[in-house]
Amino acid sequence: MDLSVVVPIYNEQETVEQLCRRLHDALSQIRYSYEIILVDDGSTDETWPLLLACAERYDHMRLIRFRRNFGQTAAMSAGFHQAGGDVVVTLDADLQNDPDDIPKLLEKMEEGYDVVSGWRKDRKDPFMSRRLPSMIANWLISRITGVHLHDYGCTLKAYRRDIIEDVHLYGEMHRFIPALASWVGGRVGEVDVGHHPRRFGQSKYGLSRTVRVILDLITVKFLMRYSLGPMQIFGKIGLFFAVPGLFLFALMIGGHLSFLAFDTTLASELVKRPFWLVSATMLLFLGMQFISIGLVAEIQIRTYHETQGKRTYVLRETHPPPVEAP
Repeated sequence: MDLSVVVPIYNEQETVEQLCRRLHDALSQIRYSYEIILVDDGSTDETWPLLLACAERYDHMRLIRFRRNFGQTAAMSAGFHQAGGDVVVTLDADLQNDPDDIPKLLEKMEEGYDVVSGWRKDRKDPFMSRRLPSMIANWLISRITGVHLHDYGCTLKAYRRDIIEDVHLYGEMHRFIPALASWVGGRVGEVDVGHHPRRFGQSKYGLSRTVRVILDLITVKFLMRYSLGPMQIFGKIGLFFAVPGLFLFALMIGGHLSFLAFDTTLASELVKRPFWLVSATMLLFLGMQFISIGLVAEIQIRTYHETQGKRTYVLRETHPPPVEAP
C-alpha cells in the first residue's frame, strides 16, 4: 500500500456523502495504491449509517467507530494505527480542506520531505475569532518548537509512516506532529493548499481550545528539549525560586545579627515580622511544586499508556470487521 488517507469525523452527516465522493474522485486519478480510513469519533447523528452506505458504494474505504467522542487527536491516532500505507495523509471532514490538494502534498514529499504541511494561505474563516488567534498560535508554536510553519492548525498534512510510528499522541497533540516529527529527525516542508468556507454544521473548534493548546505546547517543549535531561528545567526553576528565597534568609540572618548589635529599624523589621520568613519559605517550595507535579504527571501518563499498550480511545466496531485467525 502506497497511501493511507485518514479522516476524523464527528457529527458531519451533511458532508459525509460529498466527502466520500470527492475523496474517491480525487484518489482514483492518482498513480498510487491507496486506502481511505474514515474514523467516526462517536458521532450522535446519522454519520455512521451514511458512512456504511458510502463504504458499500466506493472501493478502498475502511471505517472505524468509537464508542464515544474521544477527540480529534485520538481519532487520528486510531487511523495511524490502522494505516497500511507508506505515506499517511490527514484532512478534515467538513470539506474546508480540498481532497484535490492531496497530489500536491505527495509531489512535495517526493522532494525528500518526511512531513508536508498544508498552508491555508487564503483562509475562508472569520478574522477575529479564527484567523487572528491562529496567526498568534502559529507564531508562538514556531518560536518555541523551532519548526517554522505558517499553519500548524491545517489538518491537511502528509506523513511518512516510519516517522509517525515514533510519535505518540495525547491531549491536543495532533497539531504539533510536524514539531514532534522534526524532533525524531524528520524533514518538514510546507505547501499552499486551498480552503473553502464551511457550508454545513458548526465548527468543532473555538477559543476554549486555546488554553489546552498552550498547555500542550509547554509539554511539547519539555519533551523536545528536556525529556533526556529533566534536571535542566527543574534546576532552572528551582534556582529561579531558591535564589530570592536564600537572599531573604540571608537578609533575615543579617538583620538578626544587626538587631543584636545595633538595634536598627530595618533589622527590627526583618526580625520581628513573620512575613519575610513565610515569603522566603514560599519562594523555595510553592511555585516549583505545582510545575513539577504537572510535568511529572505528564511523563507518568505516557509511561502508563506506552508500557502497557494502552490507547487513548475505545473501538466500538470497524468495517469491514477484522479477519480472525484460524
